[in-house]
Amino acid sequence: MNVKIIDYRDANAASQFAESLHETGFGVLTNHPIEHALVQGIYAEWLTFFRSPEKYNYANGEKSHDGFFSTEVSETAKGYNRKDMKEFFHIFPWGRYPSEVSPAARHYFDVAGKLASELLGWIELGTPADIRAGFSMPLSDMIVNSASTLLRVLHYPPLGDDVPDGSLRAAPHEDINLLTILPAANEPGLQVRDSKGAWHDVPCDLGTLTINIGDMLQEASRGFYPSTTHRVTNPVGEGRLQSRVSLPFFFQPRDEVRLSERYLAGEYLQERLAELRKK
Repeated sequence: MNVKIIDYRDANAASQFAESLHETGFGVLTNHPIEHALVQGIYAEWLTFFRSPEKYNYANGEKSHDGFFSTEVSETAKGYNRKDMKEFFHIFPWGRYPSEVSPAARHYFDVAGKLASELLGWIELGTPADIRAGFSMPLSDMIVNSASTLLRVLHYPPLGDDVPDGSLRAAPHEDINLLTILPAANEPGLQVRDSKGAWHDVPCDLGTLTINIGDMLQEASRGFYPSTTHRVTNPVGEGRLQSRVSLPFFFQPRDEVRLSERYLAGEYLQERLAELRKK
């Protein structure tokens, strides 16, 4: 599998990016406009937050989807019976935000949102006319003022000696949303599965930006852009003692956006979330 590394400043970046997403569901950008120092600062201060008891002051409630999710209530990937070994905080414009950290993650929300709109425009330009004709509106318009778009600050704690058999930091899964933007994490581990079932490391050099297709864009494009299965593996050796922090940004359409003849975005999201709650 050839997950392409694309220079954002290249004159042919848009077409290369769309081609990579069509072929693999993934693309990696270098020389993009998101400052590396901003991301590293967010990682550092949120790692301190996750190591503190204050995180529990923002515990997720039964009805809201914002706030802190502990390892005890973490996600279970579809088709698996063990929870992922992770904890995370969901940031929405309308949701809670810890007073213990700086506004840097909120600033990142705005910066990455602008880039996502541009990248969705690139994708649309690279989409064949017959597929593009099926979009209910321009892709970049689908995410405007969406209350469901969320930034997840994600912490994979160090691993002890009692990891249950079959447990992973993140079991194989596909993202639900339209598009995911992911800066390189502070530790490796992200892998993508090809059509033959083989796993491949996704490049995670510091400063790179990984973008992948979610199920909603796969639905809207009638499969032209595949929502590829990915996972986060468990580290070995000294790496087991290290925390892993990442910052996936899930761009969701507004609930009323039509994805296809079968689904509105809100209906699709609730169906998938219900599958996760059954775990």
